[in-house]
Amino acid sequence: MRKPAKTIDNLSSSAPPTPESAIPNARGEPVDVSLALDWMQNITSAMSRNEEHLTRLDSAIGDGDHGANMARGFTAVRDRLDDPSKAPASVGEVLTTAGNSLVSVVGGASGPLFGGAFRALGESLGTSAEVDAPQFATALAAALAKVQQLGAAVPGDKTMIDAYSPAVDAFRDAARSGADFCTSAHSAADAAEAGMRATVPLQARKGRASYLGLRSIGHQDPGATSTAYVFHALAETAEGPGRRQ
Repeated sequence: MRKPAKTIDNLSSSAPPTPESAIPNARGEPVDVSLALDWMQNITSAMSRNEEHLTRLDSAIGDGDHGANMARGFTAVRDRLDDPSKAPASVGEVLTTAGNSLVSVVGGASGPLFGGAFRALGESLGTSAEVDAPQFATALAAALAKVQQLGAAVPGDKTMIDAYSPAVDAFRDAARSGADFCTSAHSAADAAEAGMRATVPLQARKGRASYLGLRSIGHQDPGATSTAYVFHALAETAEGPGRRQ
C-alpha cells in the first residue's frame, strides 16, 4: 500500500518520485461509472491548473499550444459528461465519450492521440457497468497500441509514449500480482512520472520537437507531462470519492 498521492501540479524534472508508504481508506473496489466520471473531472482540473506550465514546456520545443489545447479539450469533456440528458451507462461509455470530445475539440497531434487513447480504452471496456484491475490493464494496453499506431512512436522518442508505456506496464504488472485497482493506479502514476522525467535528456525523434535536433535535449516533453497528469489523476481518484464540481 501507499500514501496519498502528492499534488500533480507542475510536474518537472526536479521533483523527487513519490515514496512507498500507505494509503488510508484506499478505493480498491472495481471501477464504476462514478469513478470514471471523477477521473475525468480530476484530469480536467489538473490540465486547467497546469495550463501555463504545459505552455512553457511546449514553447521550448513545440508550438506553445499544448497547455491551451489540453485545458480546452478536457473542459469540453467535462461539459459533455455533465449533460444530464446524456448520462453514460457504463465505464466504457464515459471514456469513449471523452475520447470523442478530445478528437473533435483539440487540434494538432494532441487531439487524435489523447482522444484515440481514451476511445480505445472505452471501446476495450465495452458496456460493463464495473471493471476490475485486470480488465482495466487490458484496456490500457489497447489504448497504448492505438497511440503507437497513430503516432508511430516508441519509448525513447521523447513523446507521450515515454510516460504512457511504462505506466501501462506498471499497472498491468501490479494487477497481475493481485494488487487492487488503487495500488495498481499508483504504480502506473509513479511509472508515468518517472518516464516523463526521463524525457529531459532525450533528443526528440518524433513530432515538432524533432525539428530541433540536439536543441531538444534538456527539455521535458509536454505530452509526457500531460500523460503523467492523466495517470496521477487516476491514482488520486482511486484513493476515495471524487469531488465533482
